[in-house]
Amino acid sequence: MADMCIFCKIANGEIPSNCLYEDELVKVILDLSPASKGHALIIPKRHAKDLFELDEETKAYVLQVASKVGAALKKTLNADGINIMQNNGEAAGQTVMHFHMHIIPRYKGDGLQLFPSGESTPEELKEIRDKVVAELN
Repeated sequence: MADMCIFCKIANGEIPSNCLYEDELVKVILDLSPASKGHALIIPKRHAKDLFELDEETKAYVLQVASKVGAALKKTLNADGINIMQNNGEAAGQTVMHFHMHIIPRYKGDGLQLFPSGESTPEELKEIRDKVVAELN
C-alpha cells in the first residue's frame, strides 16, 4: 500500500511539493487545498494509516515539529492563531490514508468554522464518561 500512497511519494521526494521543513522523520509541505493562507501538513516519511498505527516516537516528534512550524507560520504570516489538528478515518475527515497533521493559520474574521457546536445532556455526558473510563482502566 505504501508504494501507491501519494503522501509516501511526496515525503520521499517522488512528487514535488512546496516544502517548509524536512528531516529524516518528516516532511512539512504547504497544502494544495488550503483551509487558510499558509495551511501546512506534517507528513511522516514512514507510512502509517493513522494515529493508531503510528509508532510512539513519531507521535511525540510530530507534535514538536507542529510547535516549531506553527510558531514560524504565525510569526511570518502575522496569523492571529493556529489550529493544529489531525483526522483519523474517513468519517473524521481523513481523505489520504497516511497519517498527517494539519497546521492551519487563523486570522481574525476569516470565517473558517472547523468545529460546529453541538449539545449534550448531563446524562449523555455521564454515560460517555463511564464507558470511556471503563475502557481505559
